[in-house]
Amino acid sequence: MHIFQKIDQIRKDIDKHRPFDTGIQKTLQEQLRIEWTYNSNAIEGNTLTLGETAFFLREGLTSEGKPLQDYLEAKNHAEAIDHLQDIIAQKRPITEHLIKSLHGVLMKGMDFTVAKDARGQLIHKPLHVGEYKKQPNHVLTLSGKIHKYVNPLHVRDEMEELVKRLSTSKQLHPVERAAIFHYRFVSIHPFDDGNGRMSRLLMNLMLMRDGYYPCIIQHAHRRRYIETLEETDSTKDDSLFVKFVGQELLSTEQKVLEILQGKSVPLTQQTTKLNSMQRTERIMHVLRTASHPLSIGQIAELLPELKRPTLKKDLEQLVAKKLLHIQGKGSGVIYNALKKN
Repeated sequence: MHIFQKIDQIRKDIDKHRPFDTGIQKTLQEQLRIEWTYNSNAIEGNTLTLGETAFFLREGLTSEGKPLQDYLEAKNHAEAIDHLQDIIAQKRPITEHLIKSLHGVLMKGMDFTVAKDARGQLIHKPLHVGEYKKQPNHVLTLSGKIHKYVNPLHVRDEMEELVKRLSTSKQLHPVERAAIFHYRFVSIHPFDDGNGRMSRLLMNLMLMRDGYYPCIIQHAHRRRYIETLEETDSTKDDSLFVKFVGQELLSTEQKVLEILQGKSVPLTQQTTKLNSMQRTERIMHVLRTASHPLSIGQIAELLPELKRPTLKKDLEQLVAKKLLHIQGKGSGVIYNALKKN
């Protein structure tokens, strides 16, 4: 398939920049971890924006108005990615036990999933973390038809067969093997919830283990992603989905190469458009955690995503609201966060 040649060529272009220094390696890992977490969760309905996901994973701070469940999903997904790194380092094979263990990391702290009953009413369905589903699950497709997944009674056999196929599909290109595994895992839908995210995590575990970057399926391409899965269901032609995954992986590799070539600024260094509440949260966090009052220059160094004029205006407003205390005059002004009552 022509897409494989493109993927492998860009991989070679990336390798020309090796060895990466520690700084760029860390930047790339953080960039991919944030984008992967945001897109994979957003595909499943998580409401956090890319900026909110990045801020939460980097600073541990949340914004008002967003469900705590969304932040738990972001935290768990990022930890699942870290878990993949350990699996790769330890050269652990993909087994049913490993898959269940990874599901335990991804769904940690979640007791139920929202589903529809026979009358179409939303209900809280018990979630068995790290265990195969005990009740049937299905989905309403884009075409309006109900698609039923593998019956719980047959999940264990189907998963056992899926894992066995890994050892007999080594003649396939790594991207093809990983994409087919993703499709077949989703077709089984072995867990009560988290199946989409699990399929992408496992697909990328396979890719990363073979030396590729993770394939980050973009939330913006969600409809095409689902349509391709449905079309593969109806035609039984794996190549449709393999091509889609290849295009998404190619896009990820191109972003990595552009960063290495200096043509693109990493997410961690970009100036993010933040609303007033988000800027306030960041400023107050910096000042509350500082061991001493800070000047506007020192605050700007800690918050490079905020432009100096905007930062100055925000500081003035926080002083007027009596959230900050100001000392000194002119260029010697320093700011200190007032303690909460």
